[in-house]
Formats: sequence, structure tokens, C-alpha cells
Amino acid sequence: MSLDTAPAASSAPPAAAPSAPPPGRRGLRPGRIGVHAFLMTVSLAFLAPLLLAVYASLRPYDETSEHGYFSLPKNLSFDYYRQAFSDAEMTKYFVNTLIIAVPGVLVTLFFASFVAFAVARLQMRGSIVLLMLFTAGNLLPQQVIVTPLYVLFNRIPLPYWMSDSMTMFDSYWSIVAVQVGFQIGFCVFVLANFMRTLPGEILEAAIVDGAGVWTQYWRITLPLCRPALAALGTLQFTWMYNDFLWALVFISDGDKLPITSALNNLRGQFFTDYNLLAAGSVIVALPTLIVFLLLQRHFIAGLTLGSTKG
Repeated sequence: MSLDTAPAASSAPPAAAPSAPPPGRRGLRPGRIGVHAFLMTVSLAFLAPLLLAVYASLRPYDETSEHGYFSLPKNLSFDYYRQAFSDAEMTKYFVNTLIIAVPGVLVTLFFASFVAFAVARLQMRGSIVLLMLFTAGNLLPQQVIVTPLYVLFNRIPLPYWMSDSMTMFDSYWSIVAVQVGFQIGFCVFVLANFMRTLPGEILEAAIVDGAGVWTQYWRITLPLCRPALAALGTLQFTWMYNDFLWALVFISDGDKLPITSALNNLRGQFFTDYNLLAAGSVIVALPTLIVFLLLQRHFIAGLTLGSTKG
């Protein structure tokens, strides 16, 4: 006698379905590889002059003159850096540059934030025209007004404690004034557009609580603009630090020149050691690199914040 029994269930676990790749990890596609190869090529092209300058500054001039700058090194040292720092008296010129750049950046951001707040947050007539005028100032070539400014600064009197020449010429004030005048338009344009992205309800609530215009600007709007101010501060410091034209035109005393002019002290009358000049150039470039590294997070946040708005 046979009994019909149900087939025994298999004890083997079911086969696991193939897991999908994580959404953040994508396969290598030819287009993606091409984009990365292009970005790496462009990055190396921008870094090549700096890397070559660093490489040349570590080698003796006799070695590079005999074997070329692209030959393998036989001797590497930091002797040129010590010589460049001492021969060019860079400590004095670094101080001169800070006297020009730091007040220039602070005054530019302070005035630009004032104008940007009035244009973007206050209901005033002609705000768009005012913004257009500040933006149009960036279109004026700086070299066009070199001669008028030279004549003007020689006629503007200053007390002796502000200028040895008793005029704005041959003083730090002339360089700061020119830097602020030319850079404030760009800063107003950036800050005004940034302030427009801030929620208007914040100021409305502050007005209901009795906040005046100064409180709205200083205690509410300005702290919210910290990323934009950091980004602009980094750019402005770099531009003012690297400026060479205005100091060459408006300063006649060699002891007042900024750091970019100190490199001329490394050029001989009949012979120039370009490896020594490369070491001096690397030293001059270090402060801007340090400022960018310190403010890198705020700089990137200031450039990208509001990019996806709307």
C-alpha cells in the first residue's frame, strides 16, 4: 500500500538576487574617462610653470646652464631660498604689501557691502541704475587714467604724519585709494546678487521687532553674507597683493614698494641668476597660497551657495 506524500521542501536557501551597485558608484564609461583625462591635462598645464619654478629654485645655476632645466638633478638644496630672502630684504617688502593689501581689502568689502545692501535689500529708487554704474566701472581700462591720477595725487595735500611728500603721491594712501576705487564695483555686483538670494522674511521679522537699517545691515544681513565675503576677500587679497603697476607709478621711494617689486633686487646689472629669481618668486607666491588654503572652504561655499536656487 502506497501513501501519497507531499515532496519535502528543499532545505537549501534561495539564490540571492544580484545586488545593484550603490547609486554613488558608477561604472567607468569612456566619456567619464575622457572628462577626467581632460581635467588632469588642464590642471597639469596650469601647474607646470609653478612646478618648473620650484624645480629650478632647488638646483644650482651652473648645473641648469650646462644640462638644461629639464635634466635630472645632481644636487638639490634650499640655498637659493635663504639667499633670495636675505638679498631682496623681503621682510620689509612683505610689511609694505600688508600695509596696502589688508586695509584695501577691508575698506573695499565694507563700502561694497553698504552699497550692495542698499541696492538689494532697501526699497529705493534707481537701485538698478546704481548697480549698473558700479558694474560699468569695471569696464574701464586702468591704464587709461594713469596720467590723470598721477597729476591728481601730486595736487592732493596730506599732513606730514600721513605722507612724507605732503601729498598723496609717494604714499600708501594713493595705492589703497586706487585699489578700492577699482575693486569696489566688482564686489558690489557680487554681494548685491548674493543678498538677493537671502530670504526676505528675515528682514521683515526684524523690522516688526523694531530693527533699524543699521541693525538690519550689521547684525542680520552681514553675518549671512560671510561665505560671499570670504570668497571676495580671498580674491581681493590676491589681486592687491600681486599688483605691480600702481606701486610702480605712484611710489618713488624704493623702501615703500610692495613685495612684487622686491624681485627686481634679485636681478643683476649684467647677469641674472634665474634660479635665484625662481626661488624669490616662490617665496612671494606663498602668502596667497596660504590665504587660499585657510579660506578654501569659505571660498568654495561663497562661489556655489545659491547656484541651485530656483
